[in-house]
Amino acid sequence: MKNRTLTIPSELEEIILKCEHCNVAMVDTSGKPYLVPMNFGFHENVLYLHSAPEGKKIEILNQQPDVCVSFSSDHVLRYQDKSVGCSYSMKYRSVLLYGKVEFITDYTLKEEALHFIMKQYKAEGYRFSEPAVKSICVFKVRVDKLEGRAYGY
Repeated sequence: MKNRTLTIPSELEEIILKCEHCNVAMVDTSGKPYLVPMNFGFHENVLYLHSAPEGKKIEILNQQPDVCVSFSSDHVLRYQDKSVGCSYSMKYRSVLLYGKVEFITDYTLKEEALHFIMKQYKAEGYRFSEPAVKSICVFKVRVDKLEGRAYGY
């Protein structure tokens, strides 16, 4: 079974919205890769993320805002013959998102971004604490490019 390239925007978005987390890849100033799993929100071709206001990830993104973000869903182990290890494979759907991080500093825009993140996890009946919103780092990635793959579907 071969990989199938996915190009339909609605299909790519459907995969993203199924995911519980994403993996954000970046490159530090010495050229070393750095990858972190993160919670996210996605709305109208913009990825929303949040974190502590300082740390290695924030230092890197302030210097080098280019990121590649990985999403993967619908994993199902399959095999042709249970007794043959090489006959096993994993069905999946995946998306890679490329773009640049933009930090959000305006309080209202930060709160809006946090709503998109909460929406991803189907949260209801919540509110935000003003001191928490002011102290958290919120950023977005506008999609420059999306590419998807499916195997076994």
